[in-house]
Amino acid sequence: MAIVQEFKYFKPKSIKEAVSLLSQHKNSAVLAGGTDLVCNLKDEIVSPKAVVDIKGISSLNGITFKGKRLKIGALVTFSDLIKSEIIKGHFPLIGEMARAVASVAIRNRATVVGNICSAVPCMDSAPVLSVYDAEINLIGPEGERRIPISQWFKGNRKTSIKKLEMVTSITIILPAQTHAGCFVKLGRYAGEDLAQANLAVLVFSNHQYRLAFGSVAAVPIRAKRIEKALNGNPLEKKLIKTAQELIPQEISPITDIRASKEYRMHMCKIMFERAVKAAAERLEGAGPGYGTALI
Repeated sequence: MAIVQEFKYFKPKSIKEAVSLLSQHKNSAVLAGGTDLVCNLKDEIVSPKAVVDIKGISSLNGITFKGKRLKIGALVTFSDLIKSEIIKGHFPLIGEMARAVASVAIRNRATVVGNICSAVPCMDSAPVLSVYDAEINLIGPEGERRIPISQWFKGNRKTSIKKLEMVTSITIILPAQTHAGCFVKLGRYAGEDLAQANLAVLVFSNHQYRLAFGSVAAVPIRAKRIEKALNGNPLEKKLIKTAQELIPQEISPITDIRASKEYRMHMCKIMFERAVKAAAERLEGAGPGYGTALI
């Protein structure tokens, strides 16, 4: 299907120019990878009067790591994450998530920032960013600001971004404590499929745990009750069982074309057990390699 609606197209060379264009054209859309925007334009879900293509802004295209601070620019694709030596060396959980996204063609175009801006419940990046306590960096006519990932998602396809703002990057502070992680995605088949459910886990050497579920509520769920039950305790069978019993208190899956709510709930318990065990094993230098399918 072709794009039949009309709009003005701009390709700024700087963040300043992009912000100026967004201010001049109140009903506008930012284009980066375009994997969501182009589909929405074709389906007439959105009807902007202007499209601001930020791919010409070189300062938004990079992955840096300085002073334990990871910065992922707004133009960084999932393929960029997979190839990055920084990600491989310091944040292998992010790379594991990136490899689970859609297909090679989509990963070559889709950006991490675009993924969280689309804010669809089945996005893959959000649970991982949640367990890392990421921050979203924005700029607009009123200047720059930061939003914790915990405050970013407001509902299905809704975020805390203000009109005329754009996201410039995502920041993650590398945890000081030794840790390992695991990302598990439940899909209907191998290949380009949206998540029926997904889960990110971090396990720390001092028996602290972080967990976040996706595609089982309108927004990503940081499983605070489960974390509280796990924290301070070595991982044992009884503890895993206790945590599994808390999952229905954390998530609220629905029935849709991809899965029933009952199936999602059942599989989240299985995913949790496999993911937390794999993360604990990786922490000890064993277990499945990052990118190994557990479901």
